[in-house]
Amino acid sequence: MTAVTAAEASSSSPASRPLRAAGWMLHTYTASGTAIAFGALVATVAGNEVLALWLLFAALVVDGTDGLLARRLRVSQTIPGFDGARLDDIVDYITYCFVPVFMLWNGGYLPDGTLGAVLAVAPLLASSYQFCRVDAKTDDNCFLGFPSYWNVVALYVIVLGLSDAVVATILLVCAVLVFVPVKYLYPSKTKVHRVLNLVLAGAWLVTYALMLVQYPEPHPAVVTVSLAYVVYYVGASLWMTVRAPHRRAALD
Repeated sequence: MTAVTAAEASSSSPASRPLRAAGWMLHTYTASGTAIAFGALVATVAGNEVLALWLLFAALVVDGTDGLLARRLRVSQTIPGFDGARLDDIVDYITYCFVPVFMLWNGGYLPDGTLGAVLAVAPLLASSYQFCRVDAKTDDNCFLGFPSYWNVVALYVIVLGLSDAVVATILLVCAVLVFVPVKYLYPSKTKVHRVLNLVLAGAWLVTYALMLVQYPEPHPAVVTVSLAYVVYYVGASLWMTVRAPHRRAALD
């Protein structure tokens, strides 16, 4: 008689069925980001950019919570035949990159003609590389290279009404930064000052919502607080990058 492994026994036990069901529900929750992205595209084409930004806000909430739930439910063990990380990358590319860039192009925030098309394609190509690199996340749980936060770029471009020249500069600089080996905080995973990072990221989400509620004239204080987090994020990321070599030297 063939011996039954512990893993096989666990997967076939009745007690594991609710856990697997919860795992599939979580994967569906992650996959809902594609439906949210579709809704954002429809809203964009209809000229309702605020609704599209609200939907991207919902996508941020989903992306910020599904990883924690996945670890709690141990979905990689309970559903080993399904790659949740790949699903997450697919959804993130659509909601963090494709839809926001389309919003900028469709809304006339990019120059007309060939230049506008090139500026739209640059982030798409850069992020295609970013999402496929095996070292996109470092051992200390940071992103390596600009982490394709085009949804954040789109938020500020639309809410603040930035000019074509400013938008073009931001898109090109961020596209180049995808290839520059700077570490960027992963608020839900980077262990250094993790609680502070989570609190500040949560506060930033509040400013995101407030700016949309107050659109087209967000209160200057809300905008200032929101941008202050961006400054903190960039500064903390640069600090992590500079700190890493010294930390390795200390360990050696």
